[in-house]
Amino acid sequence: MIPITIEGLHKKFGEVTALNGISLRIEKGELFFLLGPSGCGKTTLLRHIAGFYMPDSGRIFFGDEDVTQVPPHKRNTGMMFQSYALWPHMTVAKNVAFGLEERRMPSAEIKKQVEAALESVQMQQYADRKIAQLSGGQQQRVALARALVIRPRCLLLDEPLSALDVKLKKVLQAELKRLHRSVGVTFVHVTHDLEEAMMLADRICVMRAGKILQLGEPADIYYRPADPFVAGFIGETNLMPVTVTGRSGAQVSYESGEVVDAQGSLPASLVAGDVGQGPALMNVRPELIRRCEPDAAVDCKLPATVTEVFTKGGTMQYRARSPQGLELAIEIQGTSHLPMQLGEDVWLGWAKKDIWVLKPGEA
Repeated sequence: MIPITIEGLHKKFGEVTALNGISLRIEKGELFFLLGPSGCGKTTLLRHIAGFYMPDSGRIFFGDEDVTQVPPHKRNTGMMFQSYALWPHMTVAKNVAFGLEERRMPSAEIKKQVEAALESVQMQQYADRKIAQLSGGQQQRVALARALVIRPRCLLLDEPLSALDVKLKKVLQAELKRLHRSVGVTFVHVTHDLEEAMMLADRICVMRAGKILQLGEPADIYYRPADPFVAGFIGETNLMPVTVTGRSGAQVSYESGEVVDAQGSLPASLVAGDVGQGPALMNVRPELIRRCEPDAAVDCKLPATVTEVFTKGGTMQYRARSPQGLELAIEIQGTSHLPMQLGEDVWLGWAKKDIWVLKPGEA
């Protein structure tokens, strides 16, 4: 179990900049997620950690050891690919044993460690089966066992659940979390699945175009996004234009020409540090908005017309449009709320404590 430190990593493939000055530290024992759209550089970064790519500049440390130029087989990392990369002609046990055999470990010790690894992923009863006889979920467990049996310093996972159906993915997400707790190894997990990252991660690194946009715990990134792109990528949200009019100590004054009772002030803790006077955006997540009465004593409210109604299990999702054309998303769980009807004129309200003010930018 080691921390991983990355300093100023740059990588180009021809004219394409894949990594543009990446610096971060992954703490030992973390379940750390690299999240972002396709082509953002997350898999390229993972492959640098594994040693499959050499950077144009920058350094990578495992603990205090500089491994930047160390080849993959000497880094002692476990790697799990999206395709699992299992050998179909071998049995489950032989697949798991492969890395230990490459290290010329005694046969008795290999047998013992393979049995323990298969038991950890609840696959010991399938040891003699061929890979083709297993389901996708079982193959995923074998790939995990093979990656863990060598007792790696860190485990690197490249979208290992992306090919699975929704039900099986849920089961194996819980399995990954359990395994992480039990083995205590640093996990670095690449995904473009927002829900997976939010559910499993200790911390998330959001990337775009080879750069880090935000690094933090899931709740921080969700409720305190660094910019409009992160706000929208990390989940559906509402971004409403406001004007920051000044700062006075721990308070930030703002106003909106559309939101009723929005004039006033917010604690500076609800405003991104790089926001100055002038145009800004008020970020409010859909689940924090409720229907209210026109004279309700809520911090912020506005009139709107319901334009869409969706049912998602026990969750109601609505779209509404204000008289000035502002589009809003509302999400309400359970049945205790007063339902809204398509075409209905309503008032929507939210609390100041649920606001996050950030700078305008590219969404």
